[in-house]
Amino acid sequence: MRDLISIGGSEAVNKWGFVAMHAAVAAAFMFLLQRFGMNATQETSLLWALTFGVCAAGLAYKQSNR
Repeated sequence: MRDLISIGGSEAVNKWGFVAMHAAVAAAFMFLLQRFGMNATQETSLLWALTFGVCAAGLAYKQSNR
């Protein structure tokens, strides 16, 4: 929460937008790769997409704090 107070409102929106976009793109990529590239079940594809989305969000958050 301290990060949001120390930077401007517009910068905070850009930061969280970057994190959300990074997570969404990673999750979509992993879902499509698993579902159509590797012929996995829908449940497995969604689980991998969720996992990679969370990891990508964490990495994007850490990079945005540099």
